[in-house]
Amino acid sequence: QVQLVESGGGLVQPGGSLRLSCATSGFRFSIAIMNWYRQAPGKERELVAQITATGGTTIYAASVKGRFTISRDNAKSALYLQMNSLKPEDTAMYYCKAANLEVWGQGTLVTVSS
Repeated sequence: QVQLVESGGGLVQPGGSLRLSCATSGFRFSIAIMNWYRQAPGKERELVAQITATGGTTIYAASVKGRFTISRDNAKSALYLQMNSLKPEDTAMYYCKAANLEVWGQGTLVTVSS
């Protein structure tokens, strides 16, 4: 079955960096458009970044553009999110998801606080 396992979250100070990873299995990762979403407490889940199957095109939410970078390794069926210049408003649970599959992982918590 489809599995998505996010990792790499944690507590970081404002201005710091984190790299999130998503290990996947159970579907053809190499042909899937992949997304990173986040959900802050009391807010709706929002799309943070998207990457096409080959990695040739990426899209970012305006709030993270220039600070976050989405990437993938199709040989490892893995998705990544490099997050730099983190702000307190980036605090949220982060999830990866294949665009065409309604399956969610458990997420990884990112907390940006001094």
